[in-house]
Amino acid sequence: MKLHVNGKNHELDVEPEMPLLWALRDELDIKGPKYGCGIAQCGACTVLLNGEPVRSCSYPVSSADGQKVVSIEGLADKGKLHAVQQAWIDHQVPQCGYCQGGQILAAVALLKKKPKPTDQDIDAAMTHICRCGTYARIRTAIHAAARQAGGKS
Repeated sequence: MKLHVNGKNHELDVEPEMPLLWALRDELDIKGPKYGCGIAQCGACTVLLNGEPVRSCSYPVSSADGQKVVSIEGLADKGKLHAVQQAWIDHQVPQCGYCQGGQILAAVALLKKKPKPTDQDIDAAMTHICRCGTYARIRTAIHAAARQAGGKS
């Protein structure tokens, strides 16, 4: 199997039904995507697959063969944080931080589709479960990242 992860090509010899999450964590030592629920509900395992958020705990690695995968580790560009990552820091979004990698990637995908999201757009796109309940700060950070990127939300 061939995966393009965070800008690097990898060849894996794994079972095709292995969840992408375990291929990333156990085979490639990429620890940003977290195991949360195992049923694609919580979103802690979210990665971007060709720019779209995917819950990697239930996504077969064979379906990612030849695709472009980005985890939280691959989001910064040459050491410069992505606008969403910086907004997360500026607005002190995380408490425990466990779900934040997946949350950030979902927010990045949202802003690519809707550079000026409304609160309703954010609520519809951000379906992750945050046990700490930082949803209001998540919304504020997404609006700030949109403004920084040139949209006005």
